[in-house]
Amino acid sequence: MSRLWSRFGLRTLSVALLLVAVFGGLFLGRDRDAQRADDTVAATGAVEDQELTERAASRTIATSRQRAAQREAAERAQEEARAAALRARRVNEAATKKKPTESGNPGSGRTVPYTGPIPSSCAEFSGNRKTGCALMLQKGFPISEFPCLNKLWNRESGWNHRAYNEGSGAYGIPQALPGDKMSSVADDWRTNPATQIKWGLGYIKGRYGTPCKAWAHSESHGWY
Repeated sequence: MSRLWSRFGLRTLSVALLLVAVFGGLFLGRDRDAQRADDTVAATGAVEDQELTERAASRTIATSRQRAAQREAAERAQEEARAAALRARRVNEAATKKKPTESGNPGSGRTVPYTGPIPSSCAEFSGNRKTGCALMLQKGFPISEFPCLNKLWNRESGWNHRAYNEGSGAYGIPQALPGDKMSSVADDWRTNPATQIKWGLGYIKGRYGTPCKAWAHSESHGWY
C-alpha cells in the first residue's frame, strides 16, 4: 500500500513540475513579447523626438534668416534715407547759395598775367586753368589731381579770379573767405590769378592733403 502511494506521489509531483514548467514558459513568453513591444514603442518615440528636434532646428534657422533679411532691409532703407537727405541738402544749398559775380567785388585794376613756365602736360588747358595746372605741379601734386582741382574751382568760381560772393564775401578762384586771407601770399591777391591759386593750393594741402580729397569733401558736404 505504501509503495502504491509512493508511486502515486511521484507521478503527482512529476505532473505538478511539468505544469509549473509549462506555465513558466507561457509567462516568460509573455514577458518577452511585452519587452519587444516596449522596445518598439521606445524606438518609435526616439524617431518622433528626432523629428521634433529637426523641425525645431529648421524653424530656428528660418527665423534667423528672416530676421537677418529684415535687418538688411532696414539697413538699406537707412542708407537710402541718408542718401536722399544728402541730395536734398545739396539741392537746398545750391538753391540758396548766391553765385559769385563781379558786381560790387573788391577787385579793381588790371589783371596780372602769369609769366611762369607751363609744362607740356598743362598745354591743353587755357587761361587760369592752365596757370592752375602749372602751379599745381610746382606744388608737388601729380597731374592726375588736376581733374579734381578743375571740378572743385569750376564749382566755386568758374576759375574767375574776380568772382565775388555778395552773400558770404568769398573772393577769387578758390573763394577765400574773407578774400584778404590771400594777402599772406602777395598783396596783389585781388587781381593776380597766380596769387589766388597759390593760396588755394596751400589751403587744400594743409586742410585736405590733395585736391581730390578736397573735391570729395565738397561733394559730400557742399563746401570745402
